[in-house]
Amino acid sequence: MKDTLTHESTAALSRMLAAEKSHYTLQGEAHPLGASVQADGVNFSLYSKDATRVVLHLFSHAEARKPQHTFELDPSLHKRGHYWTIFVGNIGHGQHYVFQVDGPWIPEKGLRFNPKKMLIDPYSHAIRLGETYSRERAMGMDSNMDACMKSIVVDHRGFDWQGARAPRHSLTETIIYEMHVGGFTRDPSSGVDPDLRGTFAGVIEKIPYLKSLGVTAVELMPVQQFDVDDAPEGKQNYWGYSPINFFAVHAGYSVENDPLSAIDEFKTMVRALHDADIEVILDVVFNHTAEGDEHGPTFCFKGLQNGAYYLIDHDNGHYRNYSGCGNTCNANHSVLRRMIIDALHFWVTDMHVDGFRFDLASVLSRDSQGHPMQEPPLLWSIDSDPILCNTKIIAEAWDAAGLYQVGSFIGDRWNEWNGKYRDDVRAFWRGDSGCISRFASRLLGSPDIYCRYHHSPHRSVNFICAHDGFTLNDLVSYSEKHNLANGEGNRDGDNHNLSSNYGVEGPTDNQEIEALRHRQCKNMLATLFLSLGTPMLSMGDEIRRTQQGNNNAYCQDNPLSWMDWTLVDKHADLMRFVTLLSEIRTAEPVFDWNMHISLNEVLEDVSIRWHGVKPDQPDWSEHSHSLALTVYHPITQDELYVVCNAYWDPLAFTLPSRKGCEWHVMINTAKPSPHDIYPVGKAPIYLDDSVLVNGRSMIVMVSKPTRKGE
Repeated sequence: MKDTLTHESTAALSRMLAAEKSHYTLQGEAHPLGASVQADGVNFSLYSKDATRVVLHLFSHAEARKPQHTFELDPSLHKRGHYWTIFVGNIGHGQHYVFQVDGPWIPEKGLRFNPKKMLIDPYSHAIRLGETYSRERAMGMDSNMDACMKSIVVDHRGFDWQGARAPRHSLTETIIYEMHVGGFTRDPSSGVDPDLRGTFAGVIEKIPYLKSLGVTAVELMPVQQFDVDDAPEGKQNYWGYSPINFFAVHAGYSVENDPLSAIDEFKTMVRALHDADIEVILDVVFNHTAEGDEHGPTFCFKGLQNGAYYLIDHDNGHYRNYSGCGNTCNANHSVLRRMIIDALHFWVTDMHVDGFRFDLASVLSRDSQGHPMQEPPLLWSIDSDPILCNTKIIAEAWDAAGLYQVGSFIGDRWNEWNGKYRDDVRAFWRGDSGCISRFASRLLGSPDIYCRYHHSPHRSVNFICAHDGFTLNDLVSYSEKHNLANGEGNRDGDNHNLSSNYGVEGPTDNQEIEALRHRQCKNMLATLFLSLGTPMLSMGDEIRRTQQGNNNAYCQDNPLSWMDWTLVDKHADLMRFVTLLSEIRTAEPVFDWNMHISLNEVLEDVSIRWHGVKPDQPDWSEHSHSLALTVYHPITQDELYVVCNAYWDPLAFTLPSRKGCEWHVMINTAKPSPHDIYPVGKAPIYLDDSVLVNGRSMIVMVSKPTRKGE
């Protein structure tokens, strides 16, 4: 906690200096936006084109109900273009402040100025909600001076990165682990010190676990400051897809539950992960905010320049809702576009993160009328930005209003969450008819989606499960969602899950059903790790974490959503299976496609051959449930033979012949551990000409030149 104490000491010193010296003001500068610490004070810059009055309030401490100092900005002195600026001397790091802004109330023109609402700075790097904060008081027209959240001035100088460097893994070696910072260690079973549970520091404690899995990047669910009260009555927002601001770190993930401490604790976590050769990818939400629709609270954007930040229906002044969360960000407006780029720059340069996953990224392609754009400026700006050129950028290439852009998302560098991969792999292993061709394509990086654009072989981010939807365990244990705990009558959450309970809904003591479920988990995990593309594993799927059939646990901040660490021992065989899958995937040079520019080139070089129960006789019919293929490596000259049998009975497959070579069995999901998977180089020789593949199981073999003397 050394760095945190240093930061807090700086804040205390700033307050002491402010108490000893009188404040003075100057005109201020428009750049940079937000609150910028300078030698003898702080420069404030705020965008509001149509404001007629701006007041800056300074508070003496976090829980103050009224300001200690107030400065009204004179438009003739403190407004430059559309920017309101003021320099205040003798304040610094740790200073709490808000703005009060007046202007016209014309909702149909995108103007919702309310001089009674206290507004945080949209460029705040720290936000204090505090004990007095009330989301309800931020609604309506009355003043919330005594119950508002507050911005805090932040000076980022002084943190010691200790020479830690970004790993910068190539996509070839990238294995992503999607996780929730709080839920990862909040359960007492984590063994983490109670004070550290559910925090950035708790994540540090579990780095050895992440290393043991072989993951090379963690994808953190939202860590931008979000409103935990944006949830049904009596519940809290757990997932965090309700941002108040795009720059501030969520204070609830700090040991001190403090917005200033959170900054240094986040940096300390990033530093530790980098030291462990693990990258940090942030799940960022730029498509909507916690201010909701016209009935929601006013925290910031609504009261500054509503139409610049949100898409407005100019017939009635209501918010267009392509996010499913009440409002939609006007991402291609010049002001918000600049803010999003500035936020990305901040997280990369100041916080040292390695990439971003953009929630509902298709929203960011819409114009001010909500129409999809062919050349969206924001997405191209991110794609070509030099500061972001070494980061990984991943799009959730759809939105809540039906815009689905998987395979057609703009840009050269963008990776995409491949929802078609998730659905087709689930359907195949469930035993659905008519999906054999699509499943084959998913194994090969989805050439039906990506080849026509000459995309990278890693463009597809492959996943079976993610934070929204069933966990892997629940995917094979429940045929229906069970979301009653969310308080919405089981109406929330997706109904299209492509799941199966295999005979009993939920947990069972039936050993036959349980064995099948376990095997299906291995089948889908093996498919995920061996497919071309970039694999993403969801937190706890390696140990069969369950949410008891809840596929939309966004408001369940309790053991239902938390990582149950007792499962590490209970399902140690599955964790071993995943660990060795990671080893197989990253073994060099077997899966090294770095020499290839596009997926097209990969598929041309690896000499794919499709098989059925007989070599070179695949069954592509509507009712086929099994498929085999061989993949040739042009460098090692090894050949991989993969058999996927989603049929419910065993099938005998004749092995393709390779003169001067012998087959070795690497994976057989029908076998018990440790014979279900072998470490690289230790796979046993298989001497028969055919192999019996159990129903609903997968076998992977590799051919090696016959050793001399044998």
